[in-house]
Amino acid sequence: MREESPEHKKPLRSGYTTGACATVTALAAARLLLTGDRATKLSITLPKGQHVEFVLENCEQLDVQQAQASTIKDAGDDPDATHGATVYSRVVLSQQSGIQFFAGPGVGTVTRDGLPIAKGEAAINPVPRRMIEEHLTELAQQHNYRGGFEVYVGVMNGEEIATQTMNARLGIIGGLSILGTTGIVRPFSCSAYIASIHQAMDVAFANGIQHIAACTGSTSEAHIQQALQLPDMALVEMGDFVGAVFRHLKQVPLQRLTVCGGFGKISKLAAGHKDLHSRASSIDFAFLVQQASACGADKSCQQAIATANTSLEALDYCPELGDRICQLAKTVAEASVPQSCVVDVVTVNKQGERVGQALSEAVM
Repeated sequence: MREESPEHKKPLRSGYTTGACATVTALAAARLLLTGDRATKLSITLPKGQHVEFVLENCEQLDVQQAQASTIKDAGDDPDATHGATVYSRVVLSQQSGIQFFAGPGVGTVTRDGLPIAKGEAAINPVPRRMIEEHLTELAQQHNYRGGFEVYVGVMNGEEIATQTMNARLGIIGGLSILGTTGIVRPFSCSAYIASIHQAMDVAFANGIQHIAACTGSTSEAHIQQALQLPDMALVEMGDFVGAVFRHLKQVPLQRLTVCGGFGKISKLAAGHKDLHSRASSIDFAFLVQQASACGADKSCQQAIATANTSLEALDYCPELGDRICQLAKTVAEASVPQSCVVDVVTVNKQGERVGQALSEAVM
C-alpha cells in the first residue's frame, strides 16, 4: 500500500505511461533494424491523437535480426512506483507475419483469470499492445517490410518495483504490468491505481470469490484478514478510492463487501465522501460533534471533540462514535452499491485494533 500523497500548491505536471514508453522503444528498435537510423529522440502518436516526443536512453542493434531501445519513464507529478524506471523493448525480426508479444525481464506473466490478458501471456495490456502494433505496422508499410516482429518488453528492476504494486495478488508473476489507456499519466488522477482496484475485483470474481474486503491501508488490511480469514485474492487495497470499489460492484456482482479503514477515513465516508484523499475531503470535526451529541455526549465532551487535533483523539473522548460512524458509513455504502451486495464496515486505530463496526450479521 503506497503512502498518501502530499498536496501540491504548484501546477502539476503530467507524465507518460509504461505503455507509451514501451511503444516508443519498440518503434525505435524496429526503426533501427529497418533503416539503420539510431534515434536519440523519437515521437509517437497517443490513442487520442497527441504527438509526443521521448528521449531515448539507448538504441542499439544487437545483431542483424534484433535491436533494443530504452527510455526513462517520467510519470510527471503523479505518485507512481514506476516513475524513473528504465523501460525497454527488444525487437526481433520474424518471418512470421504480425506482431508477437513477450515478457522481458521485469515484466510479469498473467497466471489467473479475470485480467484483460489471457493466462500465460505477457502482462502487456490491450491498449499498449494496440499502440505498438499500430506503430510497427505503419513502419513496416513505409519500408515495404513483409515480415513480422517479436517484441520483448522489459523494465529494469521491474520485479523489485512490482513488490510495491498489487501484481502478485492479481496473479501477475515476475514483474510489472505494462499499462495505460491514453498514454498519459494525469497527476493525482491515480487512474492506474483505480484500474488495479478494478482488476483485483475482476480477478476475485473470476476465481469464484464472492466476499471481498476493501481496505484503506496495510494496518486495516492486516486486521480484517485475521478477522475474516479471507484469502489474499479477496483483499483489495483500495487506498482512498472507496468510490471506485462501489462503482465497480455494478460490473462485478459480488455478494458481500467489507470496508475497513482508519477512523478518520471512515468518518469521511460516513459524511458522504467517496474520495478519502486529503485533497478531496477533510475530517469534519463539526460532523463528529453532531454524531457525538447523537450518542449522548455532554457539552464538555462535544467541546473537546470540536477542538481535537485528530479524529482518533475525538474518538477517545467518545468511544461510542466508533460504531455510530461505521453505521453511517454503511448507510452511504449501501446506497452506492447494488442491493444484492451485503455491506459491512469496520474501523481500526493505528495499532490495528477494532474501534467500531457496523455488521449486517455476526460474521466477525
